[in-house]
Amino acid sequence: MRILLLSIVLSVCVNWIKAQPGNPLLLGHIDSIDSKMLHEKRTIWIHVPESARNDPKKKYPVCYLFDAESNFGNVVSTISYLSSVHGNNFWPEMIVVGIVNTNRMRDLTPTHVARGLWVDSATGSISGGGEAFMAFMEKELIPHTDSIYPTTRYRMLVGHSIGGLMVIDALLHHTNLFRGYVAIDPSMWWDNRALLQETEGALKARSFRGVSLFLAMAHTQPGEMDTTTLQKDSTTGTLHSRSILRLAHYMAANQNNLEAGFKYYDEDSHGSIPLIATYDALHFIFKDYPLVIRDRYYQDSMFNFASFLTAHFENLTAKYCITDEDGKTLLPPEGVVNNLAYFLFNEKKQFERSKNLFVMNLKNYPGSFSAYEFLGDMYKAKGDKSSAVASYKKSLLIKESPWLRKKLESLEQTVTK
Repeated sequence: MRILLLSIVLSVCVNWIKAQPGNPLLLGHIDSIDSKMLHEKRTIWIHVPESARNDPKKKYPVCYLFDAESNFGNVVSTISYLSSVHGNNFWPEMIVVGIVNTNRMRDLTPTHVARGLWVDSATGSISGGGEAFMAFMEKELIPHTDSIYPTTRYRMLVGHSIGGLMVIDALLHHTNLFRGYVAIDPSMWWDNRALLQETEGALKARSFRGVSLFLAMAHTQPGEMDTTTLQKDSTTGTLHSRSILRLAHYMAANQNNLEAGFKYYDEDSHGSIPLIATYDALHFIFKDYPLVIRDRYYQDSMFNFASFLTAHFENLTAKYCITDEDGKTLLPPEGVVNNLAYFLFNEKKQFERSKNLFVMNLKNYPGSFSAYEFLGDMYKAKGDKSSAVASYKKSLLIKESPWLRKKLESLEQTVTK
């Protein structure tokens, strides 16, 4: 799995190099905000999918990411590769907004700790600015992103370590700001587990309908200690991992509509886990996104492909805010329907089911020349030459095609004989 993920990152990076030698490798561009709430200039790294160049009306979900310096490259690469490269469609293409740190300990801790490791000898304690930082995100960063970039209403938040701690804090205190939350090996031990204790009660008492949370846990406990032994331990060296495991138990017991996923990575450390956990988190959060057509659907004569496709894309609109260019419920894409319908008659000889899909496509896309052409191909394969001629002619009225014109003339000759 590690080799596969490394190959993904390298392949995407190579694909983004331009044709001319010496050009820079670009994952995105640099933007900035003069924050009035934080009283400082904040740098952000932005990745917008390449497809936006060719389709200016298209809009994208947004992934907000803490610790851009560490995680921007791997998150952009993973999202891009499995949303658009080599025909992959496991999740939607996304805009990625990576937030560059200025004072990480201040911004990514929800409460103030005045003593111990987190005290700077020159400035005193620098922790506990998490709520101000979330206010910056809600009032400044997100409006800035929405005003400049082609965004949808779907947002997800990804954080690692104390960034993961702030992801959980955002889930509890800014629940509706994001739809997807990814906490990677979060520092739930912070401030005597104050946020962890709050989380237990909040997950029991409140509804999190429409929200997803993926929690990842690395192997940070000493030696060969497994999770069963870990739960019985009480030493300081296991506090980090025990706290995450406790959070996982709270999530498992939650019955308030939170779509929660947890995974323990026994072979990964605190430093290695972000790469593979991001990959798994995206699969979990967008598990309903891919269009999966099972072999048994073809064998079941009662299965309605048109209804199946319509329901799938309606679900994408409802769950992931994926809409058409006008912001309306996403219709089954013309090309997807045409290809499936063509396969049904050409390979499966299921002419009536194929016809139903073409009819749906023509209803959804009345100006589609290709649907009429493929419908004509279906009639021709079925032996209904007159209907095939009529469909070809309708296609040519929408768009002239020398190749289709020649095919029509050839077919007309066989009809008149």
